[in-house]
Amino acid sequence: MNVTAAMVKELREATGAGMLDCKKALVECDGDMDKAVDFLREKGLAGAAKKAGRIAAEGIVKNLVSADGKKAVTVEVNAESDFVAKNETFQNYVAEIAEQLLNSDVADVDTFLTQPWALDPAMTVQEKLSSMISLIGENMHIRRFARMEVEEGFIASYIHMGGKIGVLIKVESDVINDEIKEMGQNVAMQCAALKPMFCTRAEVDSDFIAKETEILTAAAKNEKPDANDKIIAGMVQGRINKEMKEVVLVDQVYVRAEDGKQSVQKYIEEVGKKNNAKVKVSQFIRFEKGEGLQKREENFAEEVAKQMA
Repeated sequence: MNVTAAMVKELREATGAGMLDCKKALVECDGDMDKAVDFLREKGLAGAAKKAGRIAAEGIVKNLVSADGKKAVTVEVNAESDFVAKNETFQNYVAEIAEQLLNSDVADVDTFLTQPWALDPAMTVQEKLSSMISLIGENMHIRRFARMEVEEGFIASYIHMGGKIGVLIKVESDVINDEIKEMGQNVAMQCAALKPMFCTRAEVDSDFIAKETEILTAAAKNEKPDANDKIIAGMVQGRINKEMKEVVLVDQVYVRAEDGKQSVQKYIEEVGKKNNAKVKVSQFIRFEKGEGLQKREENFAEEVAKQMA
């Protein structure tokens, strides 16, 4: 039977499911509207689209590292409320997403959503997400993920406050023992706390330096309008060096340094020397839950009243 746009529209209005899901249901059910509604309900898709407009800026970041420590993935999955983010069903679902991503080679979320759901290949990742939205009763989305691999060494993982921040650190090392693993964990905690922009100075792009130089030069000239170019250049370079110690992970002051001066790089070198190892921290990935997303503003009393209504 030929499925028309009007039929899809009618099914969408009746169930709140997505347009593509409605079309698929009608095709599967030979255009029978009642059977198509049942099909969507069985798949957990009916009602999911009605929640799609809600702001989902809560949720968790989840890290997963392979058993040999050579591969890892971090993923952020959002929901509407912190209450759901702490829900065991939601957390188990996010863990399943991380597991599938760790064993997959998909490059982006859109492609991932089209893949078969590993625990039930009869449905796609998108269909599983829609069924979870219907089950939990809140809008949710898989926002982003990133992978990390290392040939010689290991990947350190740190999760802050149950999933508010997730950090992965690539530790290249010819020796792996408990002390070096602890160093990796400490650097991951540093990254979570101080939010660097770059891992090493080699990563700092020329555009960033050029922009900072322009801003700092203007500021220096305003402070010392009579200073010559050499003095201004010296002031600017000093301030850029100071800024690098804030935005570059290995140049930051190590937060647990006893003298309050030791850099992260010096701490890494110290641990490496003590263990007769060649150690290098060469990359980090840091996800903070909801960063850059609009947060909804509702108080608890209003939320309870809505649920009761």
